[in-house]
Amino acid sequence: MGVAVGFTLSSVVVTDLSGSKAVGGLAGTATVLGAALLALPTAKAAGRSGRRTGLTLAYGCAILGCLLAVLSITIGSWPLLLAGLVLFGSGSAGNLASRYSATDLSPPGHAARHLSWVVWAATIGSVAGPNLAQPAEDLGRRLGLAAYTGPFVLALLAFTLAVIIISAGLRPDPLVLARSLAAQSGDAGGAAADPGKGAAGPGKGTAAGRSKGTLGTAWRSLRESPAALRALAAIAIGHTSMVSIMSMTPIHLHQHGAGFSVIGMVISLHVVGMYVLSPLVGWLADRIGRARVLVLGMALLLVSAVLAGTAGEHGVTQVTAGLILLGLGWSCCLVSGSAMLTEAVPLERRPAVQGLSDLVMNGCGATGTVIAGVIVEVLSYGTLGAAVAVLVTATGLWLALDRR
Repeated sequence: MGVAVGFTLSSVVVTDLSGSKAVGGLAGTATVLGAALLALPTAKAAGRSGRRTGLTLAYGCAILGCLLAVLSITIGSWPLLLAGLVLFGSGSAGNLASRYSATDLSPPGHAARHLSWVVWAATIGSVAGPNLAQPAEDLGRRLGLAAYTGPFVLALLAFTLAVIIISAGLRPDPLVLARSLAAQSGDAGGAAADPGKGAAGPGKGTAAGRSKGTLGTAWRSLRESPAALRALAAIAIGHTSMVSIMSMTPIHLHQHGAGFSVIGMVISLHVVGMYVLSPLVGWLADRIGRARVLVLGMALLLVSAVLAGTAGEHGVTQVTAGLILLGLGWSCCLVSGSAMLTEAVPLERRPAVQGLSDLVMNGCGATGTVIAGVIVEVLSYGTLGAAVAVLVTATGLWLALDRR
């Protein structure tokens, strides 16, 4: 909820302070950049001391970002606000990293469904957060706070509560306990024998202990595991496809006369598609295999790109259907890909590889939005849909044919 409530009005605030819509657009970029930059430090902290330390670092930085945002808005400094939004973006890094904590102690063949429940929990914050932004702003003004600071104060409280819950409730630490159990059993690797099918078995890692926690270690792990590389590619391409179409859809609908209420409804249904069916996706990935669900995700993204891209001037219903399937396809890629990635590498290397995955995912997403904007500006929204369709088709065929 903290990320959603603070992000909702961030571009509006930056635009008001700077007087430039172009600068206002940097608000989203700063937040995504923060999530990408904090992905590896969060993973490194988890690798050294456990999930509790990593998540506390991420949400602690988000708290500092909220404080800096309140200060910058109060004094009217948009450059300082952008710096605060970079720190604020670490909340997204924490949200992404939290899903992996559910897999540390998962029994063989259950990682996807356990992870999926953490993804599903994001539904609450993703839906409630934007709707709380205006009430938080109204309450802040009644309390004498500067305009636009209310949502960041509420976000600060949400992140603080998250730190308290993690510090008090995440005991024993799942990653630390998993390493202890692996050391006792002599299975330090803990990687899947066949990650595509979700069957766990001993890996080829070294003795359980602290994660190497380095970028080099993560890249080496990916080179050594084709399954991990496929999983990361599916996550990154699925996320890039989703954010590219999602970010341009409001502009497309607005240019064709749709009101803000209609646009809000379409995006809300898209968010529902992203999160609500996550437990079903997780169950399916454990049931029929990670690779099959990744191919299914690419197929859903293909259908969504075709539906959204070919919708006529008054095709709001068709665009809505496309956006719902876009969210569901993204869910298949994230849930199944994250489980496959986790099972494909040894236990002591997992935090580093997971952090690299989130870094690549956010970096590709940010790049995708920029490229999507250029495509829509120079060509059309339909061309964007066609480009995404080609990308996910090629990826789906690669995933289906490459069984290494």
